[in-house]
Amino acid sequence: MTTDSSPLAEKGETTMSKAVSRGQALEISARVATQINWDELDGDKLQVEVINLSSAEFGSRFTAFLKNGGRPQVIGAVNFPIWKTVKLGTGLADACKFREALKNGGFRIGDWGNYTLGGPDFKVSPKKTSIGLVNVSVAEIGFKDGATRKDIYERALSLGLQLCPNEVGPQLRLQYKDQPKGEGLPIAMEPIAGSGGYLGVFYVGRRDDDLWLDGSIGRPGVFWFGRVRWVFARRK
Repeated sequence: MTTDSSPLAEKGETTMSKAVSRGQALEISARVATQINWDELDGDKLQVEVINLSSAEFGSRFTAFLKNGGRPQVIGAVNFPIWKTVKLGTGLADACKFREALKNGGFRIGDWGNYTLGGPDFKVSPKKTSIGLVNVSVAEIGFKDGATRKDIYERALSLGLQLCPNEVGPQLRLQYKDQPKGEGLPIAMEPIAGSGGYLGVFYVGRRDDDLWLDGSIGRPGVFWFGRVRWVFARRK
C-alpha cells in the first residue's frame, strides 16, 4: 500500500486510496485499545473538535497520535488554531499613550494592569506588525488538574507555542471589543516588574459590561486551575 506520511493517502482532500490490510487494522485497534488513557478523554470536547477537522488534518493528527504511543495529548502547535490576530506597533509609543487610548475607548484599567503597564520593561514594537494568538486551557496542554505558571509555560513552549510580547496585553484589550461576559484571559508573557515592584502578567477580562485590562501575579510558582485559558503566541 502506498501512502504519504499518514494512514490517509493524498487524493484531493486526503482520503483513503487503498484499503488498510486486516493486519494493519488489528495493530491500530490494539494500540488504541491498550494505550489510551480513557479516563482523560473529554467526549464533548473531542466531538466538537472532530466536527471542525478536515480529513487531511485528522489523518495528520491520527498518525502523530500513533507515533506517540497512542497517548491522547496535544501533538504540537500546528494543531492549535489561531484564535485572534492582533496588530502591534500601532503608534501607541508608551504606557501613557496606552492609558489614554484605553480611557478614550471606554475600557477600564485595574491596579495590577496599571502597575504592569507602567513597568520599566514594558516594550512596544517599533514597527507595524501582527501576531497570531492561541487561546488554550491549562487542561488542553496536559494539566487537567492545574499547574504552576512555570510548568504551564514549559509545556506550552515544548508544544511549539511561544510567549507573547508584553504589548499583546493592552493591544488585545483595545482590539477585543466583543469579549464575552465572564471571560478572563491571562497573557502568556515574560513577567515584568510593574511600577509597584511586583512581577506581573497582563489579564484581559470582561466583568458585566466593563472591559478590563488588568494583571495577575507573575511568580513562577503561582498555581492555575485546569479550566483557566491562557493566550500564547502561535509560532510562524
